[in-house]
Amino acid sequence: MSRLRHILVGVGALCVLTVIGTIGYMHFEGYTAGEASFFTLGVLATEGLQIRPLSPGGRALTAALMVLGIGIVLYTVALIAQQTIEGELQTFVGRRRMQRTIDGLRGHAIVCGFGRMGRMVCRELQAKPMPFVVVDRAESAGRRAEEQGLLLVSGDATEEETLRRAGMANAAAVITTLPSDAENVFLTLTARAVAPTLTIVARAESETGAERLRQAGATRIVSPYTIGGHRMAQAILRPAVLDFVDLTTQHQSVELQFEEIAIVRSAGTTLASSGIRDYVDVMVLAIRKPDGGTRFNPAPDEALMAGDRLLVIGQAQSLKRLERELA
Repeated sequence: MSRLRHILVGVGALCVLTVIGTIGYMHFEGYTAGEASFFTLGVLATEGLQIRPLSPGGRALTAALMVLGIGIVLYTVALIAQQTIEGELQTFVGRRRMQRTIDGLRGHAIVCGFGRMGRMVCRELQAKPMPFVVVDRAESAGRRAEEQGLLLVSGDATEEETLRRAGMANAAAVITTLPSDAENVFLTLTARAVAPTLTIVARAESETGAERLRQAGATRIVSPYTIGGHRMAQAILRPAVLDFVDLTTQHQSVELQFEEIAIVRSAGTTLASSGIRDYVDVMVLAIRKPDGGTRFNPAPDEALMAGDRLLVIGQAQSLKRLERELA
């Protein structure tokens, strides 16, 4: 039997004793229902209340109620205290364990805000998969994140200490999806001050907000309204192109996917000699150079250098195999 059930049994036993005592005092002493219940509660609470002298039957009932009542009350209170203390202890230990896990992360993302957009971002990061930490000060958002088994830092994302607890020093990126432009701008300024080279992707609600975020140092700015309007227009102007983009960019797609793969071990070779063309259903669309330049539809003799990133399209399994080969 679980501890909670034991507590419920104890409370139920006290209720039963109260009913028995009330009926007993009404029978032995002639009390009214109100007087009997009041006297019974006084006995169970060890207050020693007495309306008038008791008969032998009333005294025997009182003695039995005192012995049983004190035992049940102490038992129930002890269980409740144990449940409370253990719950607090488990919460404390769980948070300490989670913080140690966060402290051990390297190259992770920090998702600030676990609203509708934040949850979508986390879903995409999980599908990659890429390690990430959620930062949110709302208790409801924290509970949702913990229910999903996500790493969570509870606190104000605009505060430097909160970002440090989320592993800012070792993070690869910060994604800010806070509800207002002012909060996102302040968060961007704080993150940029802590980590000057960090990639910061910020949400903008307006054109003015986007400009402020750009000035604050955001690496990339995403405006849900701009993107939504663009996609709605493309659904009319270029529906086939939009369907193809959706097919290749959604992580649920099993046919084709776009992917960006960093080159490490194949550096110094050419596209032809790297063997990439040998992978089934993998097509190299472009090579993005470290200086920002892009080689579209690269020739077979295009050199692959350290720091280059391949933009490829193909089946998910082939892309994962290629990523393992080049990592």
